[in-house]
Amino acid sequence: MSETTTNGHVGDVGDAGDLGGLRGSGLTLIPRATGKQTLKDFKSDQEVRWCPGCGDYAILAAVQSFLPELGLRRENIVFVSGIGCSSRFPYYLNTYGFHSIHGRAPAIATGLAASRPDLSVWVITGDGDALSIGGNHLIHALRRNVNLNILLFNNRIYGLTKGQYSPTSEIGKITKSTPMGSLDKPFNPISLALGAEASFVGRTIDSDRKHLQSVLRDATAHRGASLVEIYQNCNIFNDGAFDQLKDPGLRDDITLRLEHGQPIVSATKAVRRASNGGIEVVDRASVPEGEILVHDAHNPDPSVAFALSRLDEPAFEHVPIGVFRSVERPAYDTLMERQVDDAVADRGPGVLSELLRGGDTWRVG
Repeated sequence: MSETTTNGHVGDVGDAGDLGGLRGSGLTLIPRATGKQTLKDFKSDQEVRWCPGCGDYAILAAVQSFLPELGLRRENIVFVSGIGCSSRFPYYLNTYGFHSIHGRAPAIATGLAASRPDLSVWVITGDGDALSIGGNHLIHALRRNVNLNILLFNNRIYGLTKGQYSPTSEIGKITKSTPMGSLDKPFNPISLALGAEASFVGRTIDSDRKHLQSVLRDATAHRGASLVEIYQNCNIFNDGAFDQLKDPGLRDDITLRLEHGQPIVSATKAVRRASNGGIEVVDRASVPEGEILVHDAHNPDPSVAFALSRLDEPAFEHVPIGVFRSVERPAYDTLMERQVDDAVADRGPGVLSELLRGGDTWRVG
């Protein structure tokens, strides 16, 4: 018998690789590891090659030390990446991995997650990879609610290709490709994800391992598509992009930590409903406790979460981090399996040779 997990539920099945009898059940059965795992179990033998001081090192260490918590066999964890500095991730993890092509990681991961519910599938991508050439793949993976954990490293620059402006670079950004300043309005990844009806959306930062791992913990407990934006410093081509969030004298004042069921506050600021129906940030000391907005990550209406995502525009004057939204809706693989089961029950199992020799064919040439 093989011990398995279904996002927190542990049970037994005869063969962890034989899930046929479980299709359509709505459960994702992932075989658990035997024995205790440690960070060393998830380190590969590859030399880690990023620029010294890159924020990717901190994220890699946080993920490597977090993965043992899942209690899953390494061969049942897959990291799929696109192109970019962050996309070297699969080389450095002792799991299965796929270094794919530019922007297409969500599409490849979708096929894998839909066809192999016994796998924990992760997507590693950057702001350029995910939001430029890969924009359509990302939003469709989110709207379909594919059972994926998507980690979007946002350094607001193209690092691998040596410092061109990216889809998240601020207006006026001077780079090699915009010597007079960028004219493009940047994407807000959290707003984009919420607009695509993502069922789980979070944000964290590379330098805060405790917070990063807490958001990862919530993301992996969620069934469906989870997107976690990670502010990540590129110390070569865009150093200091998030200094306000790391400055001991500023970070506690400008960081609004989102915790479900708790008031949305920083050390000196608070969020409340505005007279125009939106939300606003005010001095914490000037507002009664009862007027402070309490965070509801499970609200099916994404409008408040969307409003929260706009609070860091246009500059980092007050920045929400944490889980913006976590709502339950059927995952794509579950719906697909049910549809296949219904078709088989109605018409019987398909025969590939009959399909290939059927009447719906075309002759070319």
